[in-house]
Amino acid sequence: MTGLSEKEALKKLHLNGPNIIKQEAGRSSWIVLLEQFKSPLVIILIFASLIAFMLGEVKESLAIGTILVINALVGFFQEYRAETSIAALKNLTAPRATVLRDGIKKLIHADKIVEGDVLLLEAGDIVAADAKLLTTSRLQINEAILTGESVPALKKISEDKSGKVFMGTSVTNGTAEAVVIATGMSTQLGHIAHLISTAKVELTPLQKQLEELGKTLLYLCIVIVLLVALIGFFRGISGSNLLIFSISLAVAVVPEGLPAIVTVALALGVERLSRKKALIRKLPSVETLGSVSIICTDKTGTLTTGNMRVRELWTTEDDSSLLIKATSCCDAELFNESEKGTGDPTELAILIAAREKGISRKTIEEKNGRKSSEPFDSERKRMSIFRNDGINYVKGAVESILSICTLEENQKKEILKQTEKMTDKGLRVLAVATGKTAEEKNLLFSGLLGIADPPRPEAMEAISLAKIAGITPIMITGDHPHTAATIAKEMGLLEENENPEGKVHSRATPEEKLQLVRFWKEKGHVVAMTGDGVNDAPALREAHIGIAMGKQGTEVTRQAADIILTDDNFATIVAAVHEGRGIYQNIRKAVMYLLMGNLAELSLVVGAILLGLPIPLLASHLLWINIVTDALPALTLLMDPLTDELMQEKPRSPKEKMVGKKQWMQIFTVGFIEATCCLILYAYLLKSHSIESARNIVFTTLVTSQVLRTFGARSRTQVFWKLGAFSNLWLIVVSILTIFIQVTLHYIPLTQKMFELIPLTLENFELILPVALIPITLIEMKKILFSKH
Repeated sequence: MTGLSEKEALKKLHLNGPNIIKQEAGRSSWIVLLEQFKSPLVIILIFASLIAFMLGEVKESLAIGTILVINALVGFFQEYRAETSIAALKNLTAPRATVLRDGIKKLIHADKIVEGDVLLLEAGDIVAADAKLLTTSRLQINEAILTGESVPALKKISEDKSGKVFMGTSVTNGTAEAVVIATGMSTQLGHIAHLISTAKVELTPLQKQLEELGKTLLYLCIVIVLLVALIGFFRGISGSNLLIFSISLAVAVVPEGLPAIVTVALALGVERLSRKKALIRKLPSVETLGSVSIICTDKTGTLTTGNMRVRELWTTEDDSSLLIKATSCCDAELFNESEKGTGDPTELAILIAAREKGISRKTIEEKNGRKSSEPFDSERKRMSIFRNDGINYVKGAVESILSICTLEENQKKEILKQTEKMTDKGLRVLAVATGKTAEEKNLLFSGLLGIADPPRPEAMEAISLAKIAGITPIMITGDHPHTAATIAKEMGLLEENENPEGKVHSRATPEEKLQLVRFWKEKGHVVAMTGDGVNDAPALREAHIGIAMGKQGTEVTRQAADIILTDDNFATIVAAVHEGRGIYQNIRKAVMYLLMGNLAELSLVVGAILLGLPIPLLASHLLWINIVTDALPALTLLMDPLTDELMQEKPRSPKEKMVGKKQWMQIFTVGFIEATCCLILYAYLLKSHSIESARNIVFTTLVTSQVLRTFGARSRTQVFWKLGAFSNLWLIVVSILTIFIQVTLHYIPLTQKMFELIPLTLENFELILPVALIPITLIEMKKILFSKH
């Protein structure tokens, strides 16, 4: 065998291109930054800032501009996480490879490999391209990055998958020669890279809701500004004054603190979830979890412990005797006083069971060394070790062992019956036998070992909780369909006589996983998908929530995911869903609280214009209210603790509006009450006070009213003292602090100048406090009345 000539190789390289995984062109950082300014809310504020600047209102213009810049930078740094999934795939490919060229063994850069090259493989190599085996000697390949299976695959000369090696996989044992059949994007790894780049990335439910809310506020702003301009025109108000009114209205209608509120809510969720062993890579994913209705999950390591265990023995002798024989036929090695080790997971399970009976493989090797051995291969489906005591210890598939044992027909039937019982329980069954020569024939049958990866107890509980919460868990596994269905029933994922179709998927390919996600998305569900191998990356990226395994997962999968589980546990996913639902509930409370305040400000300004009164609040007052005295109390609503009732509700529909008809009715009612109280107070004050003094009192009255109203915003149905007066200590602390800061503004020369304020008198406070208490009193009285009915 000579391989290709250098001339042939060069010609093919020019024709087909280098052996690399191509990275699709992404968005530039400038595009990502500019996209932060396209939301309707931001457009309103840009116009307001420009108009203020043109009219010489530099202070207001700079304040609005600062908000815009901070908001844009926060969004930019969240979004500009370069799509590194394909870059991570590149890192999996071999930098160099050994090939035959012109009959000479050469070490070349992997990107120079072409179809027809002959690869020379040995233990420790990363396979540089997809290739078909020409010769092989006990070759074993770790294909975990493609299949998720941790057990190395035994390779042989054949026309099927077992006769091929794939780019990015690694040689764990043996040697081989293989002819390259695919390079670069034509390889299995390249195909997955293409699937990753073509998987759709959609806006999260929260992003869609905020976009819709922004449009609603934009239309509302346009209508109100036009209405006020019309009234002002007929009243003979000058153009410059009308523009100042317009700025005030734009500032009043837009909740400037909203982007910060949402970011903080999600960041708090990230911090809480990290304590529950879930690391969030993409901030909006935290809230999306609350909408999840389908969880597609791997079985191994997520629903199960990921550690094989001997769960059942059947023998004609005693259990210890069977375990001694099984241990005598093992190559794996357990670490001292640990359940971890090196070697085949099935053998490690046998060694753990043996150790519990006081049996040590090390002792067996020291006292009863090996004379010869025959390793496991896929044709014989067994292995054997002939030891110094003159006994040949053999273990393997039941059919393989039975074919070399001396047994009566009725004995065979009994063994097969016991095997069927074990497989019905979802166990992998191994048979053990012994002989008196190194030859594998005329053996004495010893017994059966039923081995399985035990379910995580907390995962079984989490499946039950997920079902109560209206979430459908779907299991994806490499097991045989019958075994998979049995395990699904044991886990509580399937009822006893339930058809596994649709809920249990066996041996799914990357395309099938992708199709599964798309199928449920088309049905209107919000889909979460777990994965650990490279083959899972496209489906993870396509899903609304991609969940990677932190312990077992590959770097490619982690890069494609939204969330990484540090404990690889299904129960953590369900806990994260609970957190997501709580975050959405708290964000909705905060948004409604802000909008009630904005509507109160808007109604107060519009009401004053309609009544022919001077403008009651300056643009700087409105900005201060929206950014500081509204936003700080709203932030404390995000600290409200989660309730267990959240997981007894069905998943929220992605189509459900964060602020629907019912919520808008509540916003208008409360906003109107608050505005009416302040407007009546303002009209009353203008009779005996200067405009400056009346504005001062109304400014602080509105702030105090909104801070007190935070207590009523915690629940739509329960009065705040029933929720636990001290269950949200931050709310109490921030409320006191906000009112203190607001009052202090009136006495500091710098802030007096900034906001055109004068000191308040004791007489003023006698008016401020009673008026500020009216809205919260009416809100809580309504709750009491409705609870009685």
